[in-house]
Amino acid sequence: MAKVKKQELGKGIRALLGPNPDAQPPQKETQEEEKVGGINWIALSSIEINPFQPRNEFDQEALDELAESIRTFGLIQPITVRKLDGTKYQLISGERRFRASKLADLESVPAFVREANDQEMLEMALVENIQREELNPIEVAISYQRLIDECDLTHDALSDRIGKNRSTVTNYIRLLKLPPALQQALKQSRISMGHARALLGIPTQEGQMIALQRVLLDDLSVRATEKLVRDYTGGGSKKPAKKSTLSPEYQHVVDHLSQTLGTKVQLKRKSSGAGTLLIKFGSDDELNAILDAMEGN
Repeated sequence: MAKVKKQELGKGIRALLGPNPDAQPPQKETQEEEKVGGINWIALSSIEINPFQPRNEFDQEALDELAESIRTFGLIQPITVRKLDGTKYQLISGERRFRASKLADLESVPAFVREANDQEMLEMALVENIQREELNPIEVAISYQRLIDECDLTHDALSDRIGKNRSTVTNYIRLLKLPPALQQALKQSRISMGHARALLGIPTQEGQMIALQRVLLDDLSVRATEKLVRDYTGGGSKKPAKKSTLSPEYQHVVDHLSQTLGTKVQLKRKSSGAGTLLIKFGSDDELNAILDAMEGN
């Protein structure tokens, strides 16, 4: 059997992997010969970051991995830029690839040059951001809200623009009404979007935070969380929820205790000043958590 020469094998591998990443771009592809609407080799030093980029946090480990891949195979997918004055460019999309290319010590990268004004820049950056699978629900919600506010879009217009149902857009944007701690739990995947949507059924942020503690403590499913919300708001009973007769001052005390202890608290007080304080718990673990909270642990 005829052996394949080592040199020919090397050529075959190079053909599969594309151009040598260490090689410089062809000399004829100069800044003066830039093609708007086409792919150009552009020096990284000539490109500035997109000020409209909705993401400001990039995972360093993921960037390092991408940089290592770029060192091996080169930048396979071009970034997108717009031309500024002189030989300067502004990034429209591909900031992860741009940052990783810098880490890989590339001098220039392939870039698709587009014409765009500031509003188009913002819209393209936000839409590209939304299309990324690794976004958490809060990042998606913020991007939707920015598109609505800064690009003057209605919910219907936005749903058409991004190819999502109007109800999907509305459900994401409603997440921004949640208290910061609950949004953080959603960002960290401690709860799902289903949990968050259920907790939105509680009318006060204090109540939402109390319910969140119960969800985390008991590792409740979405369905169990929906039942918890119904019980909390009185929706699980045929009888209407009994209206509180406590003064605002005492109701504040109840809300504060509920949030601190992470469970439902009831206060009954007579006109004489006597009364009872009822602290509910659903398991030994929950009781221990309440005792720890009371002891400041």
